[in-house]
Amino acid sequence: MASTANPSRADFEALLNEQLGGAGEDGFEGRVVKGTVTAIENGFAMVDVGLKSEGRIALREFARGEDDHGLSVGDEVEVFVDRVENADGEAMLSRDRARREAAWDKLESEFGEGKRVEGRIFGRVKGGFTVDLDGAVAFLPGSQVDIRPVRDVGPLMDMAQPFQILKMDRRRGNIVVSRRAVLEETRAEQRSELIDKLAEGQVIDGVVKNITDYGAFVDLGGIDGLLHVTDMSYKRVNHPSEVVEIGQSVTVQIVRINQDTQRISLGMKQLESDPWDGVAAKYPVGAKLSGTVTNITEYGAFVELEPGIEGLVHVSEMSWTKKNVHPGKIVSTSQEVDVIVLEVDSDKRRISLGLKQAQQNPWEAFAEKHPVGSTVEGEVKNATEFGLFIGLDGDVDGMVHMSDIAWGISGEDALALHRKGEQVQAVVLDVDVDKERISLGMKQLEKGAPAAGGTASTSGLKRGDVVTVTVLEVRDGGLEVQVGDDGATGFIKRSDLGRDRDEQRPDRFQAGAKVDAMVTGFDRSKKPNFSIKARQIAEEKQAVEQYGSSDSGASLGDILGEALKGKQ
Repeated sequence: MASTANPSRADFEALLNEQLGGAGEDGFEGRVVKGTVTAIENGFAMVDVGLKSEGRIALREFARGEDDHGLSVGDEVEVFVDRVENADGEAMLSRDRARREAAWDKLESEFGEGKRVEGRIFGRVKGGFTVDLDGAVAFLPGSQVDIRPVRDVGPLMDMAQPFQILKMDRRRGNIVVSRRAVLEETRAEQRSELIDKLAEGQVIDGVVKNITDYGAFVDLGGIDGLLHVTDMSYKRVNHPSEVVEIGQSVTVQIVRINQDTQRISLGMKQLESDPWDGVAAKYPVGAKLSGTVTNITEYGAFVELEPGIEGLVHVSEMSWTKKNVHPGKIVSTSQEVDVIVLEVDSDKRRISLGLKQAQQNPWEAFAEKHPVGSTVEGEVKNATEFGLFIGLDGDVDGMVHMSDIAWGISGEDALALHRKGEQVQAVVLDVDVDKERISLGMKQLEKGAPAAGGTASTSGLKRGDVVTVTVLEVRDGGLEVQVGDDGATGFIKRSDLGRDRDEQRPDRFQAGAKVDAMVTGFDRSKKPNFSIKARQIAEEKQAVEQYGSSDSGASLGDILGEALKGKQ
């Protein structure tokens, strides 16, 4: 009977082994066991777990406040046995460790199943926050708090909310959780539900949430859609902020829904009438219109004819005279200009415009103002190996070929007489409007020169004629001569002054002297070329033919001598 009222040590060990599976008292350590609250005093709860002595646990481990522990004597609680007996003979017990161990068991199970867990953010640490997962402490990185950066985490503190476990290591006691993953998953679920309710072509109201350089994001009631800048209006929009602002309510049409990426494209211009309808009839080819320059590129300028309708003036159609220059040097943004419609492609929504066609062709204007034969004046703008370019009225250039610069000297020598920037006079020889060319002559203005038309006093002269000419001027290159007193002027080159080298010296002649010369041809302006040498050769040939058939036995010298006597 005594054994029933006062159990022996053997009975106690049997009971202990039964509870611990034969592990003995040492088997308690490091385990969570059930105990009974035997007393509550001085901020501690005395708990009997069946060991030699009871253990004390601070009431704060059972609740956040000592006055709110919720314990009563006789309550059964789970505790963690840290040590069976300390120096004072008491069992070392912990309610927090018990809760943590139980929490770890639960968390490991939920982590393996991919479930969300509930917790409370209760502290801030470097790089993030601490989260209480019902006894286990987890780390919440700052980047995992929300989908977007959160400036104030205060409203989220100490509030029960779901988290997703990203990583956990029980041996090291590490748990990493994410609130953002839960929000993204929830948002994706909501997004899928909303997308299922939307359809392409549907008109819906939304609120502008954010603006970027390429468009605006519109909140459609829990899901965002992109309103691209090109779908805001038919007219040119340089930046989305010109059309919408954050917080503005807008009516949009769903243009496209990508089920794979769940992206929604929106449009506003689709709710307007298309200005390109009937554009070919409205803007026929050849029509002259007024427009505003909206954009300038390297290849041309865009001109707005009406809101939503723009045409391109290609750089080649911008100016008659300014070639290979940037369009920005011809027109400026916002400038009002007149243009001509060159081509309309309604399918491709393109209109080709011409700026220069709206102005008179400067070569036509020049030809009307300065007909062939008229005298013009201009500045030498450039000298090339074949002539001079002269700046003329209407911002056009005329060219004086090297052969039309001066009489009696080579073209190279004539070019050397003039320099860039020099003011000169010239005669209009020809105007080719189609090829945009103007031919000029400077030597035609010299004294005695024939008219530009080439029909002056050259009439009656023909190649091979021998005429008497008067020396007008002696030059190094030859003689400037004139037929009669008011006849055509011409030139005898130095090499044509005689057959012998001694006779080819211009200084043998004086102004006013008269000489016989043969017409050897005409230049482009119908001005005759003369030659004394050609006349001499022709006379010699004639003398040989006349006297060469006689039987007098005379020598060639005698024959030529007789012939020359007859000419004197």
